[in-house]
Amino acid sequence: MLLRQLFDYETWTYTYLLADEESREAVLIDPVIDQIERDIKLLDELGLKLVYTMDTHAHADHITGSGLLRKRLGSKAVVGANAGTEGADELVNDGSKLRFGGLALEVRATPGHTDGCVTYVTSDHKHAFTGDALFIRGTGRTDFQQGSAERLYRSIHDKIFTLPDDTIIWPGHDYRGLTFTTVGEEKRHNPRVGDGKTEAQFAKIMNNLNLPAPKKIDVAVPANLHCGIVPASSMSGDPLPERGWAAIERTSEGVPEVTIGWVANNTGAIRMVDVREIDEAESDGMIEGVEVIPMGTVDEASKSWDKEEPVITICRSGRRSGRVALELEKLGFKRIASMRGGMVAWDSQ
Repeated sequence: MLLRQLFDYETWTYTYLLADEESREAVLIDPVIDQIERDIKLLDELGLKLVYTMDTHAHADHITGSGLLRKRLGSKAVVGANAGTEGADELVNDGSKLRFGGLALEVRATPGHTDGCVTYVTSDHKHAFTGDALFIRGTGRTDFQQGSAERLYRSIHDKIFTLPDDTIIWPGHDYRGLTFTTVGEEKRHNPRVGDGKTEAQFAKIMNNLNLPAPKKIDVAVPANLHCGIVPASSMSGDPLPERGWAAIERTSEGVPEVTIGWVANNTGAIRMVDVREIDEAESDGMIEGVEVIPMGTVDEASKSWDKEEPVITICRSGRRSGRVALELEKLGFKRIASMRGGMVAWDSQ
């Protein structure tokens, strides 16, 4: 089995690529919408056909890429039957099996973080993909989205800790630079749910975490209840950027970026705004057809722009244009991206 662990730096999310090396059929577990260009490129490089995207639950901290990957590659979106998701291709329950090539993943229902949490286990029980149920020396929180410390404790002990001690645990997140663990390690060393902790002790720990709400919850939850297809506005009513309109990848700071190659292929079809000072742009060179609107004047100039129109921001290195792109998103522009590397990268191509 081919196995790759991928990481989204903005949300600390792990995505897993699994593939049958003979048939070349593959699955992605917990894909992130802002990393689909990375994932599609990797699938292409490895000569793999994506059969399924498999979410472990309806995430509150990031938007799944399942809907856009289905649109782009024809894969099927899989979620737990109790997740409350609309538009999924397959709803799985405890004991369901999903096959790709000569491989199979067994579904184990592990509610507690949310009602719809599932863990995917390889048929040989060597690998378990636990989502937000069990982390490395931690667990998912239980204070929102149908969370229940008692249910999560039972899920971990009945569905995960019953696997062999050498089963490798691949978590949905890690915030300390760790990559994987084993069932045996977590039984012994997990400070919340291992080392003989009782259900009552676990519940007391979980009920006193006092964690802040996830930053993206009002955007991520409604989108993930529709396989990552982002609604027009968040639960707070704020407008949201459109996903999938371009080959966008986000930086660890959340800046939407496109490559110079993408810009070159779309010159003339998109609005390009150079946010350098006019004399700087004229002396250092500009892309043909670009509008020079200095960074400090973009807010005022953008008041007359169509918020549905694609806009690419450009500067010398990509730093100023990245800041402007984020500000325009906050103003309600839906199709905004910064040209990665700026004119330095453009002139070196």
